[in-house]
Amino acid sequence: MATTRKDLRGRTLKTFQQPLSAQDEACYLQIMHDENTQAALEARQILIERNLRLVAHVAKKYAGAGEEMEDLISVGTIGLIKAIATFKQEKGSRLATYAAKCIDNELLMMFRARKKVTREISLYEPIGTDKEGNEINLLEICVQEQSDVVEKLDTSDKISSLSELIRNKLNAREREIIILRYGLANGHEMTQREIGIMLGISRSYVSRIEKRALEKLRTGLEERHFES
Repeated sequence: MATTRKDLRGRTLKTFQQPLSAQDEACYLQIMHDENTQAALEARQILIERNLRLVAHVAKKYAGAGEEMEDLISVGTIGLIKAIATFKQEKGSRLATYAAKCIDNELLMMFRARKKVTREISLYEPIGTDKEGNEINLLEICVQEQSDVVEKLDTSDKISSLSELIRNKLNAREREIIILRYGLANGHEMTQREIGIMLGISRSYVSRIEKRALEKLRTGLEERHFES
């Protein structure tokens, strides 16, 4: 788990736990792959937390690319989660070696998917179709019950407002699921079942978190409209 400290100017900095030893890493990997038990879930979480320093290290390479470091780390963490889920101990390499490639690849896919489009614009890209076959996007899902309110907002305001709400109103798990569910990091959408398998939780739990997150976004957009 990341902790925070203050630098000499009073700014909040994130610090991460030290990496695991090779022996401890192998032990937690073995526990994680044994069964889908509580111990396996706890082992997976420890592997994630103890490798967040690696995510931050890889993300620093892209610090000058116009993205917030927090966003880079969020996307990089998705790569770390995928690495932990697919790592094969029998190949003889350390998890960190494999994970660094996965983290870097996740960040590269994000930049390739966006091309010249900003992170906010990706929220307007199609993510599926409705019952009539019309393309829909995440913003439309978030505001479908308040369309009359949102229609009064300027398009640029919608984009920047929703992007900011995702960063500031959703907790880490909600943000992670929304990013994975709608492909906001790399353009690849995932089903609730796929996310559940990746995160070690049930599909119904993913559904509840997604519904709660979308409700927060809807409420946040409505509140911003009435404040303006």
